[in-house]
Amino acid sequence: MSLTEDTARQSVMIIACGALAREILALKRTNGLDHVSLHCLPAEFHNYPERIAGAVEQAIVEAQPHYSRIVVAYAECGTAGALDKVLEAKNIERLDGPHCYAFYSGLDNFLKAGERDIDAFYLTDFLARHFDKLVFGALGLDRHPELRDEYFRHYSRLIYLAQSGDRNLQAKAEDAARRLRLNFEMRHTGYGELQDFVAAL
Repeated sequence: MSLTEDTARQSVMIIACGALAREILALKRTNGLDHVSLHCLPAEFHNYPERIAGAVEQAIVEAQPHYSRIVVAYAECGTAGALDKVLEAKNIERLDGPHCYAFYSGLDNFLKAGERDIDAFYLTDFLARHFDKLVFGALGLDRHPELRDEYFRHYSRLIYLAQSGDRNLQAKAEDAARRLRLNFEMRHTGYGELQDFVAAL
């Protein structure tokens, strides 16, 4: 076996949501994971979860000849079980939890706070950074501000789950809360369980 073949055999591919790209790359650098590659699918799937399972399956098929191990950095993410069916068939693991808000918070913490936080709309660093496109614009609030009351009638708080200490992102999150007319709350989660998931590679 050649050195190239041996290197390929030992390599790992993370197939991830594009919303996690910045964080996963930072964790790769911190943990010296030079043998780990990252392939991100469009973050816009956040708004179209029915597309996730098929896109992940295609990415797995394309990666399998080149990597000895593949893991998936998606939570359940609204796929209604479709993603887990794909991963079970291929014996591939994913991040635990229903969505990124849960694994950033820590799954146990998130579940315990579930009833208390039932009135909360969440932002992460990624969503704070891209709020205009992925939330405000995607929901049509830039064109039809009257829809705010329809979409957010059951929310009273915006909880910003901060991965970093970036003051600019905090300001963006605070502005998002103001525009949605929600009370602002910030929780510094860091990378949560994503850190353990990547470091274990």
